Amino acid sequence: MRVLQFGKFYPPAIGGVERVMFDITEGLNERGIRCDVLCSNRENKYVEETVGKYRVTRTRSYGTYAATSISPQMAFKLKERQGDYDIIHVHVPDPTATLALFMARPRSRVILHWHNDIVRQRFLLKLFLPFQTWLTRRADAIITTSPNYIVGSPFLARHRDKCHVAPIGVDKSSFFVSDQTASEIRKRYGDRRIVFTVGRLSQYKGYQYLVRAARLLSDQYVVLIGGTGPMEADLAVQIQREGLGDKVFLLGRIDHEDLGSYYEACDLFCLSSISRNEGFGIVQLEAMLFKKPVVSTNIKGSGVTWANLNGKTGLVVEPKDPTALAKAIERICSDRDLYNRFAREGFDRTTREFSKEKMLSAVIDVYGTAT
Repeated sequence: MRVLQFGKFYPPAIGGVERVMFDITEGLNERGIRCDVLCSNRENKYVEETVGKYRVTRTRSYGTYAATSISPQMAFKLKERQGDYDIIHVHVPDPTATLALFMARPRSRVILHWHNDIVRQRFLLKLFLPFQTWLTRRADAIITTSPNYIVGSPFLARHRDKCHVAPIGVDKSSFFVSDQTASEIRKRYGDRRIVFTVGRLSQYKGYQYLVRAARLLSDQYVVLIGGTGPMEADLAVQIQREGLGDKVFLLGRIDHEDLGSYYEACDLFCLSSISRNEGFGIVQLEAMLFKKPVVSTNIKGSGVTWANLNGKTGLVVEPKDPTALAKAIERICSDRDLYNRFAREGFDRTTREFSKEKMLSAVIDVYGTAT
């Protein structure tokens, strides 16, 4: 079997989808299944490279618009190479990859990995919807990261018979933890209780509501927000305006080699997302691997509430509710027995249900159904 992973970006680009692509690509090759990558570059530059046993091709990009890389070269490269692969595993949403498939019309089997719906760009979705509809009909099988998304996505409603769940896998061994760095982080913030979150600073992440929640927390708490993105300047202004400069801190980009130390140093992880753009929230599972309870939001039709089970691995509150976020954070951190129970059950469930090996096996099973 020969497989092509096809999507917007690939590591070292940072993001949940990119990491899933990486783990699948590496895992398939380790199992002796040839798997290459075709994606867009972040620059106006065409690059071909060999990574271990596989080839990564990055097509030139003319910039990003509405979270889409403008890379016409993807279509030409896909058409040129489609005959080399039995399966094209495309990660969506990605309008450029979808249009490339429409133009190339590959004879290979097509597997969609449906990470989330297009939610915010409603006008562009109207223009793009005919191509997305074509792709869902054309697909031989569709992978979702949770059963919630199969039920909750209106775009998958007609195709539930070919939908399969492959839970995202995480592995603590992929993180480096420095006890010294973790200790320094705690001391840096006066050994106060650390509420940590990390992700792209985008509107759908709901960080503006987490900042408001910080105002309601006692002075024994600090909120650390890691990542960069279009909301960074707005959040900085909000923090300054609300007088939270000594309680909420924007950390900027956190190198992967330091991320484990932040998970280790924090007391609790918060995912404050507000829409189904957040299809799963892999960072919740990462925090659970470090035995940290999670506070997240009840996004209808998203896998967020499947990853963090309310009352078992953490607490789930309604989106856009700073008061509910603050109350959930304080409830967990003020009850040692509840804290320890969430920490233990979150760790046990994550290691049992969300391993990389389990994700890879589920993907390979889906490949078998599409033969």
